[in-house]
Amino acid sequence: MSVEEGLRQGRRGFLKQAGLTAGTISFIGRAQNVWPDSNGAARTDVRPADPIARVTADPTNIPPPITRRRPAVVPVLLEAKEVLGEIENGVFFKFMTYNGQVPGPFIRVREGDTVELTVRNPTQNTQTHNVDMHAVMGPGGGALATLTHPGEEAHLRFKATYPGAFIYHCAVSNMDMHISSGMFGMILVEPKKGLPHVDHEFYLGQHEIYTDKPAGTLGYHGFNVDAMVEEQPNYVLFNGAKDALTATGFGPMKVKTGETARVFLVVGGPNLSSSFHAIGNVWHELWPEGQTRNPAHRYIQTYPVPPGSTVLATLRFPVPGVVKLVDHALTRVVHKGCLAVIEAEGPEVPSTFAPGGVHKL
Repeated sequence: MSVEEGLRQGRRGFLKQAGLTAGTISFIGRAQNVWPDSNGAARTDVRPADPIARVTADPTNIPPPITRRRPAVVPVLLEAKEVLGEIENGVFFKFMTYNGQVPGPFIRVREGDTVELTVRNPTQNTQTHNVDMHAVMGPGGGALATLTHPGEEAHLRFKATYPGAFIYHCAVSNMDMHISSGMFGMILVEPKKGLPHVDHEFYLGQHEIYTDKPAGTLGYHGFNVDAMVEEQPNYVLFNGAKDALTATGFGPMKVKTGETARVFLVVGGPNLSSSFHAIGNVWHELWPEGQTRNPAHRYIQTYPVPPGSTVLATLRFPVPGVVKLVDHALTRVVHKGCLAVIEAEGPEVPSTFAPGGVHKL
């Protein structure tokens, strides 16, 4: 199954595995038309009638490399969407997102472009939202200029004066809660000469979620501010769901042997750094802090990416098989869901990798 097919079918499959359908969420209080909180009291901020969204961003949904050689005016719309989604099978959480996905849309412009940014906060939302974009040279990265209450829309015009890959994120007073809930993404300002050619590009966003129930507990999970203050998350995720980009989630990313891939990682946090690592491979070229103007590091096994930052790294696939992308703080992989997979398809290459089998001594 392709990533695109998995993303179309993933929520239905999750609900089916959990014994639910969109119309039969009976164990979480549909008769009362409210969600129970962790103490069994009624919640009115999220209703069972709300649709269950797929928040996991398609890692292949990236605008193509820019081939023009002159600056342009680039319109960008970021719409704050507060949506009910699944962290894992049957575990529901109210995400805060840009355009309904985690991470938010991949924005691609060229050094020297002018960006016309619209930030929209629909009437049905319950929170104030904005965006602090690290590619913006101006007060607050545009946070004050884009501050919107439900039912408002803000506009900002800025010039992308320096190249690199930069995070953008919500920056209201309780920004840590908003970022943890999904409000972050990446803007790539390509250098004027562009980036080196690769066959594939993939987009990942890492963040942690703090909920008021143990991980895996079926039902609605509220946000646990105390756990966030103590930096003790229930989940550490790529793209908003446990093991989202794997065979048990929405499907792995796909390549063929002999091809190359560029991975863009943005770490929203809000608190934990990522020790970004590819199991069974190596970062052949890596640009720390997303700084494409600087020379790449070569043959890097694991690289630290702090919250509020990015990294660009390339992979080659000489042999078929699965390459696992992880945070090498491995408890986050084993117990908290921080795993994505790239599957390389092609003929075996015994001269490079040849398993000999297991034999009794």
